[in-house]
Amino acid sequence: MSSDTDDLAVTLFSEILTVEQLARTAVARVLPRGMELSQFSVLNHLAHIQAERTPAQLAKAFHLTRGAMTNTLGKLEIAGWIHIRPDWDDARRKMVAISPAGVSARNAALAAMTPIIGDAVRKIGTEKARAALPVLRELRVKLSDLE
Repeated sequence: MSSDTDDLAVTLFSEILTVEQLARTAVARVLPRGMELSQFSVLNHLAHIQAERTPAQLAKAFHLTRGAMTNTLGKLEIAGWIHIRPDWDDARRKMVAISPAGVSARNAALAAMTPIIGDAVRKIGTEKARAALPVLRELRVKLSDLE
């Protein structure tokens, strides 16, 4: 790799990491009381797939350790936002599903964050945002392949 490519890579990743931190901070500020961004992410995932998952499947989907996912799931269960039940086919496993209260909490979080992220996209322009998506998706896929 050339020095120019290395410099570009460092600059690109610095921008991505800075944007990620700023986005997390802005969104975390408007989440419903008691909800963490990691919890919203799990609720949003479960709402999208509309199916149960094991804690191990969720940990893999979020590139987390099982322990970290177990911690997040414990908080979600205490809040009443998910249901955890034994797997009827394998009693050693558990199955996780979003609860009706979890759907409501996720929808409230989306309603609170949408104006912030929508405003950011409007300020840079929808065409620029749309043009960035293929590059970001391809970068995500390439990075996922490294794992």
